[in-house]
Amino acid sequence: MDPKTRKRMKQIAHHLDPVVSVGDQGLSDNLLAEAERALTDHELIKVRIHSADREQRAEVGAELARRCAAEVVQKIGKVIVLYRANPEPNKALSNLSRYG
Repeated sequence: MDPKTRKRMKQIAHHLDPVVSVGDQGLSDNLLAEAERALTDHELIKVRIHSADREQRAEVGAELARRCAAEVVQKIGKVIVLYRANPEPNKALSNLSRYG
């Protein structure tokens, strides 16, 4: 992802609320299914990782992105922003101009 696109996605994500929360149970099958659904529906999502350990949050975020075939756009504290292009062109976020 080029820096200009990443910057625009950060701007769009700023106004989003986390739609997936990773708790003490880690990456369960249900959590992965919910993340998959959210990425398919929205392409750009925020995920809150409830862990006090910074390294563990980074590992969980990277693993979630890997298992969902998504890209980490941004990490701020306990929140990460993930992006995965929608395979249906008419629903794609790729036309970022429609977001302002």
